[in-house]
Amino acid sequence: MTKAKYKRIVLKLSGEALSGEKGFGIDENTITRISNEIKKLNDIGVEVAIVVGGGNFWRGRSSKGMDRTTSDYMGMLGTVINALALQDALEEIGVITRVQTAIEMRQIAEPYIRRRAIRHLEKGRVVIFAAGSGNPYFTTDTAAALRAAEIEANVMLLAKKGVDGVYDSDPKLNISAKKFDNLKYIDVLNLGLGVMDSTATSLCMDNKIPLIVFGIDSPDNIIDVVLGKKIGTVIKED
Repeated sequence: MTKAKYKRIVLKLSGEALSGEKGFGIDENTITRISNEIKKLNDIGVEVAIVVGGGNFWRGRSSKGMDRTTSDYMGMLGTVINALALQDALEEIGVITRVQTAIEMRQIAEPYIRRRAIRHLEKGRVVIFAAGSGNPYFTTDTAAALRAAEIEANVMLLAKKGVDGVYDSDPKLNISAKKFDNLKYIDVLNLGLGVMDSTATSLCMDNKIPLIVFGIDSPDNIIDVVLGKKIGTVIKED
């Protein structure tokens, strides 16, 4: 049996990662490919928790004329749509999955309960955390870091679309941009690198949660990272 480097992971998927080449909504082929990679992890005994973003439906920061709190709640609803679609795709291939939401909507998902989430993982079920942290002004990156700390995950995987790691500048704009193989949390904060927001980075730093940033354009990167292959950028204390 293939040996995984990590037993329990939190996989952060952006909403854009589920939209494929369309850039909006959900691309069925893309979500199926990602689900197949998650199944491979589940099959070798890795406990998989997922946090999904909602940028393929709504990006709160782009609605400048709207009340910020209202806009953020709309974004949370977008993450629920993505979570249900991912759950459906996973169960279609035989992976038992539970969606837990930070905002109660009992007709379609369980409310987030830490102990219940951990129990699901211990039973081999995939757990998808939706609706962010349930609070406006906090990103889904922060929600992922929070859930990783709460369930005592061994690592947080940040799957990015269109980029294969962390660079010192935007590689799309600067062909000379330097990619980092390894970073410390404090470097991310001090250099202002656009990995994720500072609150999420600080949470990972305070709780010593290793963070791996890699590209999702090739979905098999997910299992390769968990198996310990050197892909993307590793962020940790030492």
